[in-house]
This record gives sequence, structure tokens and C-alpha cells, in this order.
Amino acid sequence: MRMLAKNAFFEAYKIGHNVVQIKGRGGEQCYLLESADKTILIDGLVGVGSLKEFVSELTDKPVELVLTHGHLDHTGAAWEYRRCWIHPDDIPLMYAKQHSDMQKRLDFARQSSPLAVMPCGNLSLDDVIPPGPVVTYPLYNGDVIRFGDEELEVIGVPGHTFGTLVFLYRKERMLFSGDACNINTLLGLSGSTSIEQYLKSLHHLRTFSDAYDLMYGGHGPGGVDKRIVDDAIAMCERILQRTDEKVPAVSFEGRAVLYGSSRNPDYTPVCGGLANIQYSENELFEDQVRKYQPEDGIVF
Repeated sequence: MRMLAKNAFFEAYKIGHNVVQIKGRGGEQCYLLESADKTILIDGLVGVGSLKEFVSELTDKPVELVLTHGHLDHTGAAWEYRRCWIHPDDIPLMYAKQHSDMQKRLDFARQSSPLAVMPCGNLSLDDVIPPGPVVTYPLYNGDVIRFGDEELEVIGVPGHTFGTLVFLYRKERMLFSGDACNINTLLGLSGSTSIEQYLKSLHHLRTFSDAYDLMYGGHGPGGVDKRIVDDAIAMCERILQRTDEKVPAVSFEGRAVLYGSSRNPDYTPVCGGLANIQYSENELFEDQVRKYQPEDGIVF
């Protein structure tokens, strides 16, 4: 991994033939994929500092923003580009106050995260991109994104949110996974699915395992071994069978939640494997959860 550029808000690293990873101040990550005549930006960080301006220093080709889901640490650049591709189920999340509010996004960038590689201080509201109307185009499971002579396959993985998508780049054997499956997968949130639904999603994702080697997510170090999907399946099964550790915790929304396993300092589960899951004890099965309906409205 080679650093390409850096400023007060972002760092860019070359991780593939035509793939650049960009890190934000809160430890969040997005990915730039360039073809001969167009560039795809997968996710938009939290919107502290101008990601659009930073990307323009890395490429002079037209940029299309595609989102893995609607949370604040992935949608920030949508407020700059004013257009994006997203699953329709996550549009309400993107606009909801908890994900578009400027102070909340600033607080995320200021957080002391073990995944952050840049100092979290010296930030103010003046550094935050204000929200506004965004033209949204729909993406669904099974779609193919073509940019130049390159292709990304869209795979639906409802779990972290109902509209969670991942993007398969067969040519480079990479999967860009957002927060769909990682060492600290959060399902105990407003807008998350049940564990039962997530387990079905993971089995669907597993059918693509021969097409990629590593998963590149929205947080964490480098690529993660694809065996994390099998580990997450096993954790879901333990949770549904009520044989997990049921470790009490509090979500960043202030909800009482549980973890399937106690965590090591790097968030990996003490019980072994790569995948830990945060969940709500009252949202294990599909009939216990409904799709997200924002209660706080739009902030602009």
C-alpha cells in the first residue's frame, strides 16, 4: 500500500492497479476506482473536509458516487456531489437528522477511534459540508455498474441496514463491503434488520466467495480475509440458538444492545474468528423488525 496524497482531512493510498483507498479523520474509508474515461467513488466518508476537492486532485475524470448504505460516515460526499446511487431503502437514513446533522458528523470525525490514523482535534463546524437535496438513483441486488470497460457487480446484503449493498470487482478480486460484514458488525441500530434476515444475507454473499480474495470495508486496516463471512454466519447461528455470550453494551444511539462475544482491544471476538455482531435482543427474527421510518425529519 503506497500513499498517494494527504491533506488536513484525508489520506489516499494505492491498493490495486486502479484502486485508491481514502481515509477520513474518523477512521472511515472510501474507495476510488478509475477507468479510462470515468471514476467510481464507493462511499463518501462523513463530510468533514471537502472529499470532492480531494478526489479532484487524484483524477480529472468524471466521478459517480455509489453508496454501500445511508449512514453518516458513508454519505458525506453526497452533500457535495448532490447526486449519488443508493438502495432506496436507505434514502430515509441518509436524510434523517441523526445522519445528516452537521454537529453529529463533526462529533464522529472528532471521536477517539483506534481505527483512525489521523489526529482527531482541530476541527470545527466550518469544516463540515452542510446537507441539502441530493438526486438519488436506485441500486439493487443484481445490478451491474459499468464505467468505461470496467464492471462492478451489486450484491444486496441487508443487515447493518435494510439497504446495505456491497460491490464486487471481479477483475481485481476485491469486494468493497462498507459495514456489511466486519469485525464489529452493528445490527442493534435504527434501520438494521433482524439477525434472521442478516443470516440469509450472509448465505447469499457467500455464494460469491470464489470471485474475490479480500473484503475492503468502511473501517479497519487493510483487506480482510473472506472467511469472515463464514465466521459471521456461525455467530448469527449462535445468537439465534441463544448460545452466544450475550455481552451487554450500549449502541451509539444509546440503545441497550448485546454482543455475541466479548471483544479484544482490536474489536475481534475473544471467542475466536473474525466476526463479532452487536444486536438487539428484541430483534432476532424478521417479524420483530420493520423498515426504518425517520422520526426526526430532514434538517435543511
